[in-house]
Amino acid sequence: MKITVQRFCIHRKPNAVMAAYEVPLEACTLLEALYYIKEKVDPTLTFNSGCRSEVCGSCAMRVNGREKLACGYMLQEGDVIEPLSKSEVLKDLVVDHQKSHETMQKVKSWLDKPSLKSDMTIDDEKRIEKQTDCILCSSCYSACPVLEVDDMFLGPFSLTRAYRYVSDVRCEDEKSHIDAVQQKGVWDCTLCGECTAVCPQGIDPKNDIMMLRSKSVQHGYTDPSFANGGDDMFGGGFDPGF
Repeated sequence: MKITVQRFCIHRKPNAVMAAYEVPLEACTLLEALYYIKEKVDPTLTFNSGCRSEVCGSCAMRVNGREKLACGYMLQEGDVIEPLSKSEVLKDLVVDHQKSHETMQKVKSWLDKPSLKSDMTIDDEKRIEKQTDCILCSSCYSACPVLEVDDMFLGPFSLTRAYRYVSDVRCEDEKSHIDAVQQKGVWDCTLCGECTAVCPQGIDPKNDIMMLRSKSVQHGYTDPSFANGGDDMFGGGFDPGF
């Protein structure tokens, strides 16, 4: 079957070109097809992979305009493969995740003042189990429309990670985590759900952000769009107090 892969190199002019490849494989994953191309056709093709089991997230890329893990996506005729969006492309399908991963520091994704209580019940663990499953593949970051117009937005997986620590029973400084997600954070999200739709782990960042909004109200914060009549581009219309 034939597929098209976006090739990119900063030293090449033009930097980005679309290359067509014939892959004589049946019922194969995209990752298997990429390895076939690299080993049999074009050794210069560059991409990332790790576990090959949909666990590490390193092979995340866009397929026909949608974020997928290459090791789990079954190749189809005419597929168009591109690198993740919103991140600097280093070469071909490899992007630099540094900017997106730095947002976790901004949201204080750790137990800032952990309780001396170290034991957690099974229910306590289950409460944050889904958010803890995040593999940092940046698929949600790539799919987020807010980042198209504001690259300072904290992004879905960082806000999910913030909610994970806010909900941890060992956290004794909830307010510091809530304070950290106010600017370019929970109120800037449009609640479109694109992040939820593309998450390979089934995490729901949209719901986590809604829960963070509710907790923000509990700590005295309000949607800033209400202050100016709801004219803000983002965050308008949702009342976290409901």
